[in-house]
Amino acid sequence: QVQLVESGGGLVQAGGSLRLSCAASGSIFSISAMGWYRQAPGKQRELIATLTDGTTRYIDSVKGRFTISRDNAKNTVYVQMNSLKPEDTAVYYCNVRIVHISRATVDYWGQGIQVTVSS
Repeated sequence: QVQLVESGGGLVQAGGSLRLSCAASGSIFSISAMGWYRQAPGKQRELIATLTDGTTRYIDSVKGRFTISRDNAKNTVYVQMNSLKPEDTAVYYCNVRIVHISRATVDYWGQGIQVTVSS
């Protein structure tokens, strides 16, 4: 069993920064891929950033402002969000592909964390 715990969300003014963390714990052999999603009110959940095999990808609307990274020793994935805009307001979710000690591979979701950017 694996738990993902997100932290770091909150209220920030436009132009400000936040760093979200997603810490994984449990039966983990390794983390093979990770991503951050967000879901704004009335909209579908969208994938905003991924980190797989050392390669990062971002959607255009966050490119240059958001940075996804990981700390292998802590089994934690981060997203640094700079120059935040009101349109970044959403619930943010991490998604992590865990390779278990048994070598089974399973995707897990964080609980979601609110980010609100005021204008």
